[in-house]
Amino acid sequence: MLVLKFGGTSVGSADSLKLVQKIVGKRSDSDKQVVVVSALGGVTNNLVSCAGLAATGNEAYQEILKEIETRHIELCNKLIPVSQRSNTITQVKFLLNDLEDICRGVFLIQELSPRSSDNILSFGERLSSIIISDYFKSSGLDTKLLDPRQLIKTDAQFGNAVVDIDQTFSNLQSELKEPADVSVCPGFLASSNIDNHTTTLGRGGSDYTAALIAAAVQADLLEIWTDVSGMMTANPKLVPLARPITHLSYEEAMELSHFGAKVIYPPTIQPVLDKGIPVLIKNTFADGDEGTMISDNGDLNGHWVKGISCIEDVALCTLSGSGMVAVPNFSHRLFSALSRVGVNVIMITQASSEHTITVGISHKDAERARKSIESEFENEIRIRKVNPLAVEKDLSIIAMVGRRMRQQVGVSANLFDTLSHNGINVKAIAQGSTELNISVVVDKKHLSKSLNSLHESFFLSDLRKFNLFMIGVGNVGKAFLEQIESQQKFLNEAFKISLNVCGLANSRKMLFSEEPIDLNTWSDQIEKEGLPMTQESFTEKMIEMNLRNSIFIDCTASNDIPNLYEQILTNSISVVTPNKVACSSDFDHYLGLKKTATKYQAKFLFETNVGAGLPVISTVGDLLKSGDRIYKIQAVLSGTLNFLFNTYDGTQKFSDVVKQAKAEGYTEPDPRIDLSGVDVMRKILILARESGYKMELSDVDSDPFVPEECMNTDSIEEFYDKLDEFDHVFKELYNKAQSEGKRIKFVASLENRKAKAGLETFGPDHPFYELQGKDNIVLFETMRYPDQPLVIKGAGAGAAVTASGIFADVMRITSA
Repeated sequence: MLVLKFGGTSVGSADSLKLVQKIVGKRSDSDKQVVVVSALGGVTNNLVSCAGLAATGNEAYQEILKEIETRHIELCNKLIPVSQRSNTITQVKFLLNDLEDICRGVFLIQELSPRSSDNILSFGERLSSIIISDYFKSSGLDTKLLDPRQLIKTDAQFGNAVVDIDQTFSNLQSELKEPADVSVCPGFLASSNIDNHTTTLGRGGSDYTAALIAAAVQADLLEIWTDVSGMMTANPKLVPLARPITHLSYEEAMELSHFGAKVIYPPTIQPVLDKGIPVLIKNTFADGDEGTMISDNGDLNGHWVKGISCIEDVALCTLSGSGMVAVPNFSHRLFSALSRVGVNVIMITQASSEHTITVGISHKDAERARKSIESEFENEIRIRKVNPLAVEKDLSIIAMVGRRMRQQVGVSANLFDTLSHNGINVKAIAQGSTELNISVVVDKKHLSKSLNSLHESFFLSDLRKFNLFMIGVGNVGKAFLEQIESQQKFLNEAFKISLNVCGLANSRKMLFSEEPIDLNTWSDQIEKEGLPMTQESFTEKMIEMNLRNSIFIDCTASNDIPNLYEQILTNSISVVTPNKVACSSDFDHYLGLKKTATKYQAKFLFETNVGAGLPVISTVGDLLKSGDRIYKIQAVLSGTLNFLFNTYDGTQKFSDVVKQAKAEGYTEPDPRIDLSGVDVMRKILILARESGYKMELSDVDSDPFVPEECMNTDSIEEFYDKLDEFDHVFKELYNKAQSEGKRIKFVASLENRKAKAGLETFGPDHPFYELQGKDNIVLFETMRYPDQPLVIKGAGAGAAVTASGIFADVMRITSA
């Protein structure tokens, strides 16, 4: 025999009931079935409202009764053939008249007793079951309507009656000894074994009815049909990538349900758990989906973490004080105080020192709990043996569930590592010795971020999402966005990584979206939909969005935006930047940013500060981490200046070569910045700092090669004119080098704790001699490379290579 239970959404309309009939009809030839049905979706709530209005003398209860009547009569008209409809409608109206009489009595005396409430609430299932039973009969199914009030016996605790298991099982076994093909039974209802008055089984009552029947007749399977395809790895409303769990043990199912997975209500499946009867959760609206099978051996299949559940609105109450240590009855008094005022404890955690004990409760109970606990410990608080109760609100509990977690090392470490990398602080933790459940408390504002981060971490088959926010969409920024677009499919398939651009800004407008911005139309979007841009508002919005795995990219040369890095890193948002301002600023500020990144589990990466896309900074780090010592760095670090001196041959004006470099995108908008040599000074300073030296920009010696008169001009055009005026200076430099068989390079070097930058000439025997175009080259003389230096060489300028360096830093963060 099979027992099937259909909830309110499954029986809520004519269309959904046709699906129910199809599901039941497919089994009718092979299996005897008991079909337990709930009230039509929303009707129980209507009945609660109706009873409440009647009890307060409000005649509006009559309007609700009319709505209930209209809905049920319309359902009859849609489902029952005309030839059989009158009998069904007669039964429905008879029940509705009874309901009206009871509500009228409540209205007249303006009193709603628990017994009357149970009677009123019972009409939802009684009405739906009559219609469903007659609909099944009309479709040709051998159907019998059962009255659970004659079968399920309880005490007289109206509203949440306790079942007499022995008598109930005996009644059910007798009734179902020779059942019809389909037995339809209203859920939720029972009757008192004292006076036969109608009782109800409380929350999850229809599930409980089905479980009692399944246990009594030793059914092969209990099927619970609802509007979701089984229990999910997480709440799909909060975690879009959540997926159904195919197998669960009873214990896992109850743990997930206790912490917010509302497909089943834990106490209701206890009867089938005792009998070892499997429970299958299925979707009425997608009956081809596999669903979730709950059984004794459900933990043998699938991942060792089965699901991540949550309770959204929680408060923590912490009792602490030296007077608690080694005093046996403190816990007893605490829980007694909570029990007296009806406060349910969701979670408990206590330090081994016994100095504190913390309980998690529903936020709505917080004030009631505080008053009761402080009243209980009033004397201890007065004499300062116990501190006043600390209550923290706006929290959520997250529970990771899986019976096989006990066999897996590092589950808790992974949990805390994932949360810390996203800047999420754990307020409290609880874990039983069975290791079936690990629960943590976090700020409610971080709930979605926490759930999604943990889901990505523990269910690796899904894409791991990283959310990018970028200021600066010039040449380098555009190239970076193009590279992301071209590589997205490869990253999805090969690395299970999705890079989602969620924020963009130029100097005028900024655009945000929690869904990925379309990288083919972003330019139009930012113009049409963008908000006015300010650095502060961009940062505030990015932090407010609170997306997991967030990365901020500063793709500008701004002197101001680096001032935001501290705030961004403090919010556990990683920073990637080709902007050299922060790392070449005051040493304490540079070091402070690195410490902040470490403290808040973020990354501060700036590979493109030196050598564009060349792995220069990372190489310095690798050398030092492996125990090497850097004795000397000698480098050509300006692709712009290298281009100038490789192109200039003394036959054309030096200013024309500068103009050519600017036209080809090798210089800053103001080429004086490049020709000043300050950019190279900053780069060697950054390499010195990354090599372990405390050094300021003023410590870098510089030998400028452009006459001061050229640099001190008011406009770029005037600068070009002055270059022409002093063209002989550059020609003399070129001719002198040529006469010696050498070539000019602008070189930065670090040796003996001293850094400098300036023009030098090199003959054919030096690696710098053959350096072409805009290439950079870096030579490292180290303890392990004393005779033949380690050489890094390649393009050191250009939008595409710089963008690739930024891309590489982003990928380092994704694999951290």
